[in-house]
Amino acid sequence: MKAPLKIGLAGLGAVGREVAKRLLAGIPGLKLAAISARDHAKARKTVPDESIKILGAKEIAEACDIIVEVLPPAEFRNFALPAIERGKIFVPLSVGKLLENWDLVEKARESGARILVPTGALLGLDAVRAAAEGTIHSVKMVTRKPPEGLEGAAYLVERKISVAGLKEPLKVFDGSAREGARGFPANINVAAALSLAGIGPDKTRLEIWADPTVSRNTHRIDVDADTVRFSMTIENIPSENPRTGKVVALSVVAQLRGLVSELKVGT
Repeated sequence: MKAPLKIGLAGLGAVGREVAKRLLAGIPGLKLAAISARDHAKARKTVPDESIKILGAKEIAEACDIIVEVLPPAEFRNFALPAIERGKIFVPLSVGKLLENWDLVEKARESGARILVPTGALLGLDAVRAAAEGTIHSVKMVTRKPPEGLEGAAYLVERKISVAGLKEPLKVFDGSAREGARGFPANINVAAALSLAGIGPDKTRLEIWADPTVSRNTHRIDVDADTVRFSMTIENIPSENPRTGKVVALSVVAQLRGLVSELKVGT
């Protein structure tokens, strides 16, 4: 019997708490070994087992085989760099920040680390990756979110765009996935993940709508390639954090389970 892989969970927000709960309930081959959180007292209410240590960025990278990042985007590099320098598996949720810290990919190549981006709130990344083995002509994503799920985004604040009290849909962004990930760092990590699976963040087109007529975070993806043409739509029920869908935490759990399962379906 192999020893279970030790999971370090950096962040205990809406996604982190759900991932912790699933790991604590038991997944064969995986063990929650450490957590990282600013509020230790609050973290202990979520993870009361004192054998699971509360550690900082360097310590959690030393102690664990896999570091799962579910933090505010500003904390991304603080936890990514130590994990990658030590050759660990790094699972980021702040995928947009990976685009801004691309040197980490080269560091992973040098150290033997792996950066595994979960599907998150999207669908069909397997199909996009398969199409990318050929030639993809275009990828476009249209995101519609309830206005409260976009409030406070840097792009809106900088341009003084208000989404409060909307009565009809308002297109608040139209550009590349790279620009969208930079302007909406807590909202549009899905666009960054899509771009990495396909034709890159500068060629992947993105529209973002603040839409008071929807109650779910909705993403439509259109792909045109030399081997296939397809469209996909997913409607995610928001978690207690309206910026994030409930399925995101489950995507992380599925990613982790796939590392140890004797049967893995899809890439």
